Amino acid sequence: MKMRRVVVLLAVLCVCDGVRFGQLCRGNPTNRRRTSDSQGQGHYGAGREGRLHKGLDIRCEDGSDVLAPFDVTLHGGLLVYNNPSKAAIDSGINLRGQGLCFKLFYVRPDRTSGSVRKGERIGTMLPMQTVYPGITSHVHVQMCDKSDPTPYF
Repeated sequence: MKMRRVVVLLAVLCVCDGVRFGQLCRGNPTNRRRTSDSQGQGHYGAGREGRLHKGLDIRCEDGSDVLAPFDVTLHGGLLVYNNPSKAAIDSGINLRGQGLCFKLFYVRPDRTSGSVRKGERIGTMLPMQTVYPGITSHVHVQMCDKSDPTPYF
């Protein structure tokens, strides 16, 4: 009897297909992005002094409420720079929801564990203008695997 090899290909669908971020910052209901300003550009892949920007910048005024973009679980706070000269904006939070793992930079979280429903406040936008005068203040959205978050906006 002749044996045949059978190759089976499986298509893996991301549970993330169709996921869209809801409003991240009070005052920016459509998640307008930071484009170009005196400090550079806010799109994924923009140049950053010899490296590439691994996130997407969503406009947010200093001191504004930062909101859960969908139902999320909070997975701890994070240090953005760990640099004393940038201490005013050196905070963020790790989140998971809708099959995504992502981080928000420049946010003082209200808490760092538990669950938050879409649209509820998760923290406050830190005073970016004190560290980078003239920049368009923003929340930096970075996927845990550093892939491009743009398709989710």
